Amino acid sequence: MSSQTGVGPRVYRGLGRRERAGWIMGLTPVQALICVALGAPVLLAISAGRWSQALTLAVVDGLGIAAVVVPVRGRPAVRWFADLLLFQTGVVMGWSRWQSRAAAGTPGAADEPDLPGVLTRVAFPDGPPFRDQGRVCLIHDTGEGRWGATARLTHTGVGMLSDAECERLAARLGNVLLGIGHREVIDRMSLLVRTVPDDGTEYQVWRAAHADPAAPRLARAATEQLDSVIGSISVRTELFVTVSGTETALRRPAAAAGGGVTGRAYALYRVLDGLDDGLKALGVRSVSWLSGSGMAEAIRTGFNPAAAAALTNQHLTRTHAVAGGGADSGGRFPLAAAGPTQAPSPTPRAYHHDGFSSVSYAVLMPEPGTVFGSLGPLLGVRTAGERRTVAIHYEVMGARAAARAVQANRFRSNVVSDWKRQKGFSANAADERTAGGALAQERAVAAGHAMVRFTVAASITVPAQWNLEDHAAKLENDASGRFQLLRLELAQDSAFVAAALPVGIGLPRMRGALQ
Repeated sequence: MSSQTGVGPRVYRGLGRRERAGWIMGLTPVQALICVALGAPVLLAISAGRWSQALTLAVVDGLGIAAVVVPVRGRPAVRWFADLLLFQTGVVMGWSRWQSRAAAGTPGAADEPDLPGVLTRVAFPDGPPFRDQGRVCLIHDTGEGRWGATARLTHTGVGMLSDAECERLAARLGNVLLGIGHREVIDRMSLLVRTVPDDGTEYQVWRAAHADPAAPRLARAATEQLDSVIGSISVRTELFVTVSGTETALRRPAAAAGGGVTGRAYALYRVLDGLDDGLKALGVRSVSWLSGSGMAEAIRTGFNPAAAAALTNQHLTRTHAVAGGGADSGGRFPLAAAGPTQAPSPTPRAYHHDGFSSVSYAVLMPEPGTVFGSLGPLLGVRTAGERRTVAIHYEVMGARAAARAVQANRFRSNVVSDWKRQKGFSANAADERTAGGALAQERAVAAGHAMVRFTVAASITVPAQWNLEDHAAKLENDASGRFQLLRLELAQDSAFVAAALPVGIGLPRMRGALQ
């Protein structure tokens, strides 16, 4: 990733570059071997003079090579076939259907998560008290071997900021990521923004506490009419940040802190304590690290936006609330109730959960580049009652890994340029841009800057009785001309977790469906 500054906003270029570019005519080694294996019989038939057989083999093997090489919406035909086979197997066997234990009449322990899909691999143990915020819920991804924590942020947004202010925030975000890269404990940070309908619960509770029964009838009628008109189109924004590190990075500092969950919590707390200042430099007004109850509420409202009204009313009307979204022992929201009650087998193009339907996309960065704050239109709600989310997952690569990556990119670019020059071909604009980007990236890493992997996911959620495709088309229209949205077909349930839930899941180890 490189940026170009000067007059006007900073432009980020090279964001859509593949992590693993093919060495042999853009093919991976496996694809190249399959192509050679399919092409060899054709060459043998031609060498033997069996022209009719060679023609037949050329047609058949050509179709096979096309199925292996030609991408269709991000995946070759062979990959589509394998994914479809696995998807249908899960549907037929009932593996992709979900019903909570409480709905089945066999509820488990209150602190035991009951979640579907990829969330079954995640545990949420409580760490020891952290500063004045009480206990912090740790996120233990047993599949990836990662430990993390999530905070709820309050921010005024960037929609009304000037180019100069956005430039400063962009530089500060880079400093935050650079600081993460210099730490040994964490290497990932995920930002999740949810634009949800404002149910008016906070205002109604305030009105109930401050309404004057002696107010004129006409004033009350006018106020109620304004509430019905303005409240129906009001939205509010939820912002979360999740940071995590690998088990390997945490093992030594955790052992020094006593080992176990408590040792890993203390190792993370040392990082969280210094991360608040970096986040506040980005305009964040408050950082509240979520307790187990707060995490359960964040996940529950992700699956069921309608649950936010009851939870908000409970927080505002009880007297003993604690920071981080938690509560006293009599009002804690249990992790066992965090997931959906019912989730039928997802369709290839959508995910249905607790009376709502969602469509999730990977947001592909434009080749000409983008600017800070350009994802804002994806959060612009067009119809009262719909919810939109955007999640950005960052991973800061270590100094050695970044150096190896930029050297490989530079070497690959030089090899391609030299080969074309030897064959008498001139470099085109794309080759020159690739070579220039590889050189600029190598210089930046050599100067001490960090190299960041990232992925962006977006989703839209509406009530199940609405026409989901119409609202999905509105999201695609908002991205048109700015980004390319790749609908994550056959993986909508996993994509929903990456796009709408603040658990830090969404960035694969290598470039895959979400990138």
